[in-house]
Formats: sequence, C-alpha cells, structure tokens
Amino acid sequence: MKPVIELRNITKTFPGVTALDDVSFDIVPGEVHVLIGENGAGKSTLGSLILGAQLPDRGEILLNGSPVDFRVPADALREGIGGVNQELMLIPWLSAANNIYCNREPKSRPGSPFIDQKTMFSNALNILSTLGVDIDPRTPVKLLTSAQKQMVEIAKILVAEPKVLILDEPTAILSESEVDLLFEKIRKLKAEGTAIVYVSHRLQEIREIGDRVTVLRDGKWVSTIPIADITDDELVQLMVGRTIDCMYPRNRREPGKEVLRLENCSVENGPRNVNLTLHEGEVVGLAGLVGAGRTELARAIFGIDRFESGEIQLFGKKRSLRTVPSKMIDAGLSLIPEDRKDLGLALRLSVSFNVLLASFHRIFKFVFHPRKAAEIAGKHVEELRIATPSTRQLVSNLSGGNQQKVVIAKWLQTNSRLIIFDEPTRGIDVGAKAEIHGLMDQLVNDGTAVLMISSDLPEVIGMCDRIYVMYHGEIVGEIGHAEATQDNVAALMLGTAKAAKGA
Repeated sequence: MKPVIELRNITKTFPGVTALDDVSFDIVPGEVHVLIGENGAGKSTLGSLILGAQLPDRGEILLNGSPVDFRVPADALREGIGGVNQELMLIPWLSAANNIYCNREPKSRPGSPFIDQKTMFSNALNILSTLGVDIDPRTPVKLLTSAQKQMVEIAKILVAEPKVLILDEPTAILSESEVDLLFEKIRKLKAEGTAIVYVSHRLQEIREIGDRVTVLRDGKWVSTIPIADITDDELVQLMVGRTIDCMYPRNRREPGKEVLRLENCSVENGPRNVNLTLHEGEVVGLAGLVGAGRTELARAIFGIDRFESGEIQLFGKKRSLRTVPSKMIDAGLSLIPEDRKDLGLALRLSVSFNVLLASFHRIFKFVFHPRKAAEIAGKHVEELRIATPSTRQLVSNLSGGNQQKVVIAKWLQTNSRLIIFDEPTRGIDVGAKAEIHGLMDQLVNDGTAVLMISSDLPEVIGMCDRIYVMYHGEIVGEIGHAEATQDNVAALMLGTAKAAKGA
C-alpha cells in the first residue's frame, strides 16, 4: 500500500541534544503505527515534526508522495494531519465544548459571525459520549479532572476528522474503561482508512491495537517491524539496548516502626473515614480507579488539602489536621505528585535549581554557591542516570522520564523518611520504570517508608507489601502481597467485592 506519510533522513537538534538523527520510515493508511523507545529517544519530537509544531533541521516529510513544509500545526491540520500531544493544549477558562470546537464553531447561518451554541453543545455532548466522558460540555475545562481534560483534547482533534492521527501517550491518565472506549474509536478510525501514529510505553497496549512498530533509541531509527513478528522481550532489548532482568525488584523484609497512622480521617470534599498504617521498610499501595480519591488523600497527608476530622500520626507524633506542606517536609515527608510538570517542577529553571528547590533553605542559609549547587545536582544526575548535557540545562528540555527523575532527586535531597509516589512511572519507558522500581526497593531497604499510588495493577501487585483499595472515596479493602492478584484487586476497585484485611 502506498504510504500516506514518509519521513526521509529526519534530523532535529536542540541545545546540547540531538533529538533525532537521520530517521526514516513510512506510515500507511488504515494502520496503527506504534512508536516506542526510551524517554528521550525522540518519539514526541518526531510527532511534533509531523504535526508542524517544529521544523526538522535536515530531511523531508512527504504527504501522499509530495514534500510538505508545515510551519505551524494549522498547516498540517488543513492537510488532514492532527494529533494530541503529551502537553494538553486547552484553554482552561473556556467550556469543554468551546475547546472542542475552537476555530470550528458551528454558525447560526452560513457567513454569520454568531455561534450556534445549541448545536455546538449538542455535538460536543455526542462526541464526548462516544468516548465515554460523562460531563456537561458547558463545564469550564479548569474544573475537569486530568483524565477528562485528556478526553476533551482527543475529542477536539477527532471533530476535525484527520486522515493522519497522532496520539502521544493518550492513555497515560485514563481509567481502564476509558481506554477501552478510546481503543474502540481507534479501531473504527483504522477501518475507515485513517493512519494512526500511536506513541506509548505500554507494551500490552501496542499488542492490542498496533500493526507495525518503529523502535527509536537515542534519536536513531532501530527497526520497523510487524508487531506480530516480535516478542515483548525482543522489543525491550531493541528499546534500551540491554535486557531487563526484573521489572519489580523487591527484597522484602519485616517492616519496622510505624511511621504513619490515619484513624477515621475525612478530607474536605474528598475521601471519608480512612484508616491506614505505614511502617519503615515497606511499600504500601493505594489502588483504585481514577477519581477514587487516592490523590486527594495523598494531598491531605502532605498538607496541601485539609482533613476535616480524624487523627493523623506521623513518626509517632500526633499532627494537626490543619498542617501545611512546609511543616510536613521538615518532619520528613515528601510527595512526588502525579502531575510533574505543573506541581513537581519549575520548568523554566535548570536541573540544578530543581534538584535543590525543596532543600535550598537548609543548604544555603546565607549565600548561594553555584559550584556547590552543581556538585550536589551532579551527584543525583549520576546516581539516577538523568540524561542531560549539563545540570544547567532547563528542565523543560528534558524528556518526561528524565523530568520525573529530577522530581525524585529533589525529594531524595531532603532525606525524607516517608515518600509518597503518586503515579511514579506514568508516561515513562520500560527502562526508566525498572530504574525507579529499583530505587524504591533501595529506599525501603534503607528504612524509608513508601506510599505508592498507581493505576498500573501489575506495578501495584509487583512492588507493594500491602495494598489498600479505594472506591468512591473510601478504603474498601486491604490485601497482603501473598493474596494480591489482578482479579481480586480489580474487583475491589470496581466495587464488586469485599476483602478481608491482608497480612
């Protein structure tokens, strides 16, 4: 079949980094073409070049056999190429419907400057319904959850009916049911002849919907092959250039002293009557569907949101329900948030400054010493294998996985004794996941306590000593590692079962 998109010898560089180096492959109509590779391999950069968000330094892009020179995404969209980037491009104060139909609003009559509001909201409701999104399209985007915003972004591009659709980590923050509906839509588009470029780190996903896979490593093309012709282990080795012996390394041991206790804790406008304990040297998981209240509970423990009732003890001492993050940090608690870009990083500052943000006041009491800052940050860069040309590099220029490592380094520098990891491996590659899992195991072996929130059931089961499952703002069960299976954890997440307290 004749390719709809051809990439020939594409090269793209950024300051200190070659993102893509002489990459060539093609995309044909009616296929889901998967792009995989480690964080920083060049996947998102390649998608942005096809979409016209960036220009290649060398090479050319052909559309239906003819070279194109897109200067802005609108140029690509006019030619039938659209996509959803990792960074959502929504206007927060406008409604979901206004975002979906931005610059394509239906008019009250041909040539009229006035928007047909009734038709716009009705059409928006229809497309959101096909994606399984149960929201009023009049709702301002700023009031939506992260998953709902992602679905609005997907709906926005689908109404343009592109012939080439690029989806960059579209399921990273979606629930299992939302993923199923999205995949149903992708299969329908594929049957209609749409060419789909799908960027993902989730190997189980690409086997479910992918046809061919292109592997990138360090900005270079490695292989393009039918997915049916390669095993997961072979894919991982192509991606990272090495074998990964264990995705969930755990050296389990008897837990130590209790470090956290919640008794009948209720969060303002959040989880209710939560009872939870956590000890030194253990990883305890919080499982549940998106919206179950896991993140709200973590934010309240850290002092961002407020408990309205109950009792909280941290390291054996009773804490005020009206505490603030600075006091919890000083007490030895840290939170690695699910939204690293908005809540975990100062994107316009360097790697060095980001690593030191939470401990700056302790290290430099009177005078800032740039050399000392670089030395401290450099140590973390080396230990966590953060791919950056320099500690002076702006953290916004790093890949998602390396940004996540910077967030982790920031809290490791505070010497916290209890670390809350909220979706620690979301949107990062299999190699970086294994490294972060290994780091967690090292932390708990050194006596640190870890509370981990994850929507990835294999990750929760593989890493956790105990799992609390949340459903509609309540903890509905606790399962020990020996009893944890995907079936019984999922049953609790869906509210279809009850579990006895695990050992």
